[in-house]
Amino acid sequence: MKKYLIVSMVITISFFSNYVAAQQTELPFFEKNGTVALQTTSMNSMADTIAVMNHRYDDVVWSRTVYRIIDMRDKQNYQLYFPVIPNAEYRSLFRVIMDAAINDSLKAYEKVERDIQPLYNHPLSKDSLKNFFQICEKDTINNTIRKTPLIVGDSVTQQPVLSSYAYKDYVKNQLKFLVQEIVFFDKHTSRLYSQIVAIAPLYALTEQNVTMDNTIDKWSYFQSSVLCWFSFNELRPYLARQYVIPNGNNTQRLTYDEFFAQKFYSDYLLGDSNLNNRMLLQYLVNPSKIRKEQKRIETELLNFEQDLWEY
Repeated sequence: MKKYLIVSMVITISFFSNYVAAQQTELPFFEKNGTVALQTTSMNSMADTIAVMNHRYDDVVWSRTVYRIIDMRDKQNYQLYFPVIPNAEYRSLFRVIMDAAINDSLKAYEKVERDIQPLYNHPLSKDSLKNFFQICEKDTINNTIRKTPLIVGDSVTQQPVLSSYAYKDYVKNQLKFLVQEIVFFDKHTSRLYSQIVAIAPLYALTEQNVTMDNTIDKWSYFQSSVLCWFSFNELRPYLARQYVIPNGNNTQRLTYDEFFAQKFYSDYLLGDSNLNNRMLLQYLVNPSKIRKEQKRIETELLNFEQDLWEY
């Protein structure tokens, strides 16, 4: 009996000593000087442990490609746009993409000529990116186009860097992203999934748009605004290393990867894959008719999974 009592006391003492040690190693909310000390996770370790679900080709019995627009002016998307100027802790979505493309190995891809689809067999070099990201303004006096590059060469290393002079002016008009998304049904799990395939920055002040001015049609204007594409799977490790700026809760620790995975952003439909290979802007002009067509496509996507079953 005494033996069991001694063993029990040893286990109890060991448990409480471990508990106290664990309590002592936890990071307090406030530092000794009164500043906030938020607990963070190593960004590199998070990026190295991204969960990916591989669906078998034979299990995917239905799929549909859709294109959506994420508008930064929507209040729900403010966390993707701010901070406009990056600080030591937070960067905007656009800045994360550009830093990864310029300073790291993230690849940018061309779009299909006279269309918007990505061309994954045509990656762009880092040097060629400066031809895509630039501010174009029309000089009405000399009737010329004035170009201000966003990407310039470093004065010392000659490596491409973002221009601190042009960046603030550029991001004022970097207000939208185009997303290529695939919606598919997996018969193995009997579930409907949606997955972002690629993302593209939309920028209105391109040379073609500024040159044509008001004479260009809506679709050509939009098509010219699609600069280049980035594969979302290739982008995810960089999204997982960056926290989203908090919105009303400073203790929120949410990465961009989690933000997209949980779909905290808002978007609207541009079009889908169809027989005519046309987006809504290519055959509709009236805003009410566009909204009606958007609602029809969204309803079809929502009802597809339910229509498979019989109650």
